[in-house]
Amino acid sequence: MVDSPTLSYTSAIVLQTIGGGFNYGFDIMEVTGLPSGTVYPALRRLEQQELIHSKWEKQDAAFSEQRPARKYYQLTRRGKDALARARERFALLEQLAKDETSRHR
Repeated sequence: MVDSPTLSYTSAIVLQTIGGGFNYGFDIMEVTGLPSGTVYPALRRLEQQELIHSKWEKQDAAFSEQRPARKYYQLTRRGKDALARARERFALLEQLAKDETSRHR
């Protein structure tokens, strides 16, 4: 296994957001304020680096809510390790983690 890469700030924010429970593209865009042209390429890179894993929801679930199927993302073990290192590197990420924790209580 290759060591986890050093993350850009944008990739770190996307990982932080997924780690905070926001698991699909539009949700990530809404929380971060980043445009789709930033979020989706970052998700593809993170998945190629094996920091996240994706899975499509079942068509029935999307159909019952009259919307397209969502692709859900979750952190892998490598992703969790990379996020921990990114929090050390980017002090603001640690603050975002604390803010998310307090909002979900």
